[in-house]
Amino acid sequence: MVISLAAGVSLPRQGRPTAHTMHAYIDEAGVRSHKKSASDHFVLSAVIISDEHITEAQDFLERLRRDFRRNPGDCLHWQKLKHEERVHASRVLGAQEWATVSSVVVAKRLIPQETRIFDEDEAYLLTLRYLLERLSWFARDAESVLSYTLSHIVRMEVAKLREYEEQLRSESEETCRIDWNSLSRRGGRVDQPKRTEFLQLADIAASATFKAFDQDKYGNTERRYLESLHPRLYRRGASALTSYGLKMHPWNDNTKAAYPWVTGLGAHVERL
Repeated sequence: MVISLAAGVSLPRQGRPTAHTMHAYIDEAGVRSHKKSASDHFVLSAVIISDEHITEAQDFLERLRRDFRRNPGDCLHWQKLKHEERVHASRVLGAQEWATVSSVVVAKRLIPQETRIFDEDEAYLLTLRYLLERLSWFARDAESVLSYTLSHIVRMEVAKLREYEEQLRSESEETCRIDWNSLSRRGGRVDQPKRTEFLQLADIAASATFKAFDQDKYGNTERRYLESLHPRLYRRGASALTSYGLKMHPWNDNTKAAYPWVTGLGAHVERL
């Protein structure tokens, strides 16, 4: 699923840029539910693209389709890619300086029982809140305004998104850290990856991140995708990666013990 914080549709190649300087495209990986049969993690990722790099991003997607021997304009789905194609997609996206990635990773089983949110919509919206905070900080630091588009959200109406946005706007700065002056007043748009092609990039980012955390049926994870994507993760100066480009929820002693490699991700990648 993808949520794009940008215009609702991809821009035509010769089209004029929108009034907004930046666009964020958001997708999810994993399942929001806390059922025992559900995934242990839920990930929400955004790929941020500035107006001046729209054509570069379009060209990148076309090259990736050619690499995978797809037809021009085909919709790329992570689930339909082979392992070697996933490695390639993560690596080449990680090399694109026009892209910035920010993700929120929810380790559901490590959330204290008394604070778990069992309603799927509410759990999704809280994750979105954490992501919007980081997107607004990125836009603020760039002195820009960011619009966002969401991929279609299963079983959640757009009206609930609008209601939640209004609720967040009414909260104080102490409880809601979103810099609303740096986000579009129109709120998030919802669309499909076939119509808004940059949601396909968010699909790559979310899925690559999810695979680093969630175990397959044999108990294995795959960090190579995320390690390849690492150069594009949002960092604010020398600040910790887990504060901006890879927000963990919860982030406490239990989580740090369960994922010791996360804090060393940057240093590890630099040695590759």
